[in-house]
Amino acid sequence: MSDIQNKIDRITDILRRDDGISGAMHYTEQISWILFLKFLNDFEINKADEAILKGKEYEYVIRKDLRWENWACPKDENGKLYVKRALTGSDLIEFVNKTLFDYLQEFKNNTNDPKSIKYKIGAIFEFLDNRIASGHTLREVLDIIDSLDFQSSDELFELSHIYENLLKGMGSDGGNSGEFYTPRAIIKAMVETIDPQVGETIYDGAVGSAGFLVEAFEFMTSPQKKEKLSASDWETIQTNTFYGQEKTSLGYVMGMMNMILHGIESPNVYKGNTLTQNIRDYQEKDRHNVILANPPFGGKEKTQIQQNFPIETNATEMLFIQHFMKMLKLEGRAAIVIPEGVLFQANNAFKKIKQDLLEGFNVHTIVSLPSGVFLPYSGVKTNILYFDRKGATSKIWYYDVTPPYKLTKNKPIAYEHMQEFVELFKNPNKRNHTNAKTVEGCNDWTVSVEDIVDYDISAKNPHKVVEVEHLTPTKLLSKIRDNEKKINDFINQIASLIHG
Repeated sequence: MSDIQNKIDRITDILRRDDGISGAMHYTEQISWILFLKFLNDFEINKADEAILKGKEYEYVIRKDLRWENWACPKDENGKLYVKRALTGSDLIEFVNKTLFDYLQEFKNNTNDPKSIKYKIGAIFEFLDNRIASGHTLREVLDIIDSLDFQSSDELFELSHIYENLLKGMGSDGGNSGEFYTPRAIIKAMVETIDPQVGETIYDGAVGSAGFLVEAFEFMTSPQKKEKLSASDWETIQTNTFYGQEKTSLGYVMGMMNMILHGIESPNVYKGNTLTQNIRDYQEKDRHNVILANPPFGGKEKTQIQQNFPIETNATEMLFIQHFMKMLKLEGRAAIVIPEGVLFQANNAFKKIKQDLLEGFNVHTIVSLPSGVFLPYSGVKTNILYFDRKGATSKIWYYDVTPPYKLTKNKPIAYEHMQEFVELFKNPNKRNHTNAKTVEGCNDWTVSVEDIVDYDISAKNPHKVVEVEHLTPTKLLSKIRDNEKKINDFINQIASLIHG
């Protein structure tokens, strides 16, 4: 185990003992704001050093007396903690709650530039509170985090991945935090197949912990690609590439922290309920080249929200699909995770939305994900829906992801389970272009749009002997009644045998 991992583990153990912390969601949130302020301090020192080299003077964002080295861990002339100046106990808690947080929360009101680092800081702290009850606990945590070096790219890289694991751990804490975390294997495969390029805008309308935006950033700035990026490219990536919204305060804070720790200095991500926007108002200038998302599903939206959409339905997943359709630029492409029910359900709203999708967009790929992908958060079976705005759908290529074992919380999906899909996606000539049942063990097949009945676009693998039959509610009720009749007949027969 690395030194950094040891330090983070020590912090989580310390915070678990604090009276103000109850579970992984709380300690991850509290680690986040402290890590962020240390990161910000090192970031500003770097910027100041760069300015000196250019013969300029850097204008600090944080007021001098409220910078990390002056309140969190002041040092003596030997670089050791200056104990006399280092607050602790109730003095530290009072300072953080009243002076520090009040100052940081005002940032958003003091600047009109949403792209500025000052605005981002205000936006983060607007939804944060210090939950650490003991000043002695906080002092221990500050001293450990002070030893982390955000000026070291290797240490920052390692820390960003440890932070990802903290976010993942939040899901097992119960509550709704699971919706913030999509398995890395799924995200990586989606980003690689969507292939975002410099100059394109990338959008996620349900950001959560920002896994899609972070993975897209890492994909676009991988070592092989980074050396080819110009200063202008880098500026574009940092300021005009990543866009999104997140409804929940905790998700927003976690997502912003995750992006900043991974090196996205100024993401265009805001807190708000995406579904409150009337999609009829969107113009081409508001739209994006790439959409990557795993929107919340299974929820119900009230009538007021439904009125923002041409096809009204209370199902959040169907409202998000309409939103993403409207947010895609001409020639743009999208990959979104959806519950399997979207593909086969046949009520009026579902059918009409799927009709609009097939006729107005090119639904070229559907990936059937195995059950258990989102355990322990959800057991709902899901799919990845790919579409682009390049004309109507003519045929859909399906891929059935089939891991060699049943997925569980302790045996999650791995990237290797997605590799064949990624390979076939990039090499269409290697795909199976038929839906005939002749290719044993094959995981992909193609369906012509003319063969789709009643807008049922569910993934029915023709190469598998066992197929799941999706029945309409009417047929399902009829089948239940038939079964009940058979059971009653059997009971009557047994009763007649018993009673002679």
